[in-house]
Amino acid sequence: MVDMTTLADKKIAFVTGANKGIGKAIVKGLARDGYVVYLGARGVERGRAAAAELAGDGTVRFVQLDVTDPASVLAAKETIETEVGRLDVLVNNAGISSAPGSRFRSPIEESADNLRGVYETNVFAVVTVTNVFIPLLLRSNAGRIVNVTSKRGSIGEDGAWVGRPNMTYSTSKTALNAITVHYARSLAETPIKVNGAAPGHVATDFNGFRGTRTPEQGALVAIRLAQLESDGPTGLVFEDDVQLAW
Repeated sequence: MVDMTTLADKKIAFVTGANKGIGKAIVKGLARDGYVVYLGARGVERGRAAAAELAGDGTVRFVQLDVTDPASVLAAKETIETEVGRLDVLVNNAGISSAPGSRFRSPIEESADNLRGVYETNVFAVVTVTNVFIPLLLRSNAGRIVNVTSKRGSIGEDGAWVGRPNMTYSTSKTALNAITVHYARSLAETPIKVNGAAPGHVATDFNGFRGTRTPEQGALVAIRLAQLESDGPTGLVFEDDVQLAW
């Protein structure tokens, strides 16, 4: 176990799906801000390579994680608990855009099985990860949970439905927004704050690098929400500094 006296003035963060794209940029930003960051990734080689690459920006440690595998989630929690004993920030970033063959189907062409495939990662896994890590977050005096969502999950926001439809992905993020609110309400009497971060149209392999923003730009909102003061908001969804009417 790491000597806790060396971490007394450090905050501990865990970012899922973080070996590339927005997740990797979130790790980089938090590490530069002085956090000890656990980089969660399913692939061991890619995860270790990403952590090694970011080591120059601060303390970054790789932990293997498949968010859809409860045993893997529990093992990651046990690793972090053994090494540092607590968690100050959980960023639920891991997500997928579609099940094989389902991208951009209209609702009447879509299947329930495709929705289940996407919801397993984008919705159900968030519940699994969050519930496993809440005991460690409760050991923090300012626990923060950030769920990486999308403006496409909004029902009431202008422009959220522009472009080609992707009902499966969009509704998974709508569900994630609702889950975010429920966690915020249930944890209202604790120091934990729970918010959604919409990174905008970021150029990653998620969208074939067609986005208009860099991963670093998209990561800024999650980094900010991870460091909210005690009087900051909870149960809301933001894109940059703008609260979304999801």
